[in-house]
Amino acid sequence: MIDRRNFLKIVSFGGGIFLASKFTYDLVSQSEPQQAPITGLRAKRWAMAIDVQKCEQTPNCKECIVACHTYHNVPEFNNPKDEIKWIWKDKFHNAFVTQENPFLPKGMNHQTVLLLCNHCGNPPCTNVCPTKATWKREDGIVMMDWHRCIGCRYCVAACPYGSRSFNWRDPRPFIKKQNPEFPTRTRGVVEKCTFCAERLARGKMPACVEACPSKALIFGDLDDPGSEIRQVLSERFSIRRKPELSTSPEVYYLV
Repeated sequence: MIDRRNFLKIVSFGGGIFLASKFTYDLVSQSEPQQAPITGLRAKRWAMAIDVQKCEQTPNCKECIVACHTYHNVPEFNNPKDEIKWIWKDKFHNAFVTQENPFLPKGMNHQTVLLLCNHCGNPPCTNVCPTKATWKREDGIVMMDWHRCIGCRYCVAACPYGSRSFNWRDPRPFIKKQNPEFPTRTRGVVEKCTFCAERLARGKMPACVEACPSKALIFGDLDDPGSEIRQVLSERFSIRRKPELSTSPEVYYLV
């Protein structure tokens, strides 16, 4: 038989285990990943404008793509099935299916345009992720936590812009020159552009913006009336991809 003293010891020990377990569960099951304090370059709402005409002046230029993929350790599988892309080019009529018309400026329908994650104001990808591996920051950047990603690909299906890639194979052997400043990914996770959040935290502009030789990429705070991007959007006509979906893309195309 268990006397009263031993019974109380057992109950106290069990209660300690319960509290420790509950603390661990609460810590792991937080609704959103913990973020480091945002320092460096700050904005209320980050956005990008792409000058299509400037970009088309050098149609074979891939400086921004190379800079982005090199910095972020994006693998090169050299086949469409396994392709991983953070930023890429496609024909205007493929990217803007609902806005194609015969009265656009001459040749516009057949020009190439730069594509990337749109960092939507109302991102459908974040709503479907069961582990909160993708979420939207207060400054508008749609982030990724590759340690939380379980590879369900719900976000890939939810994104209407094809901006997310899934690692069907281990990407690490296919990185030409690894950048030690940025983490590599593993097989079974999704990845995409993050507006170079890690560079912004160190006071640097996104790699693609910095590398563009024609200065066709304009990045800044859309909520700042004095910012360059706000000024250029006030002076130039711009369009966004699939605006009818009400995702509120934060990437604008100057046409």
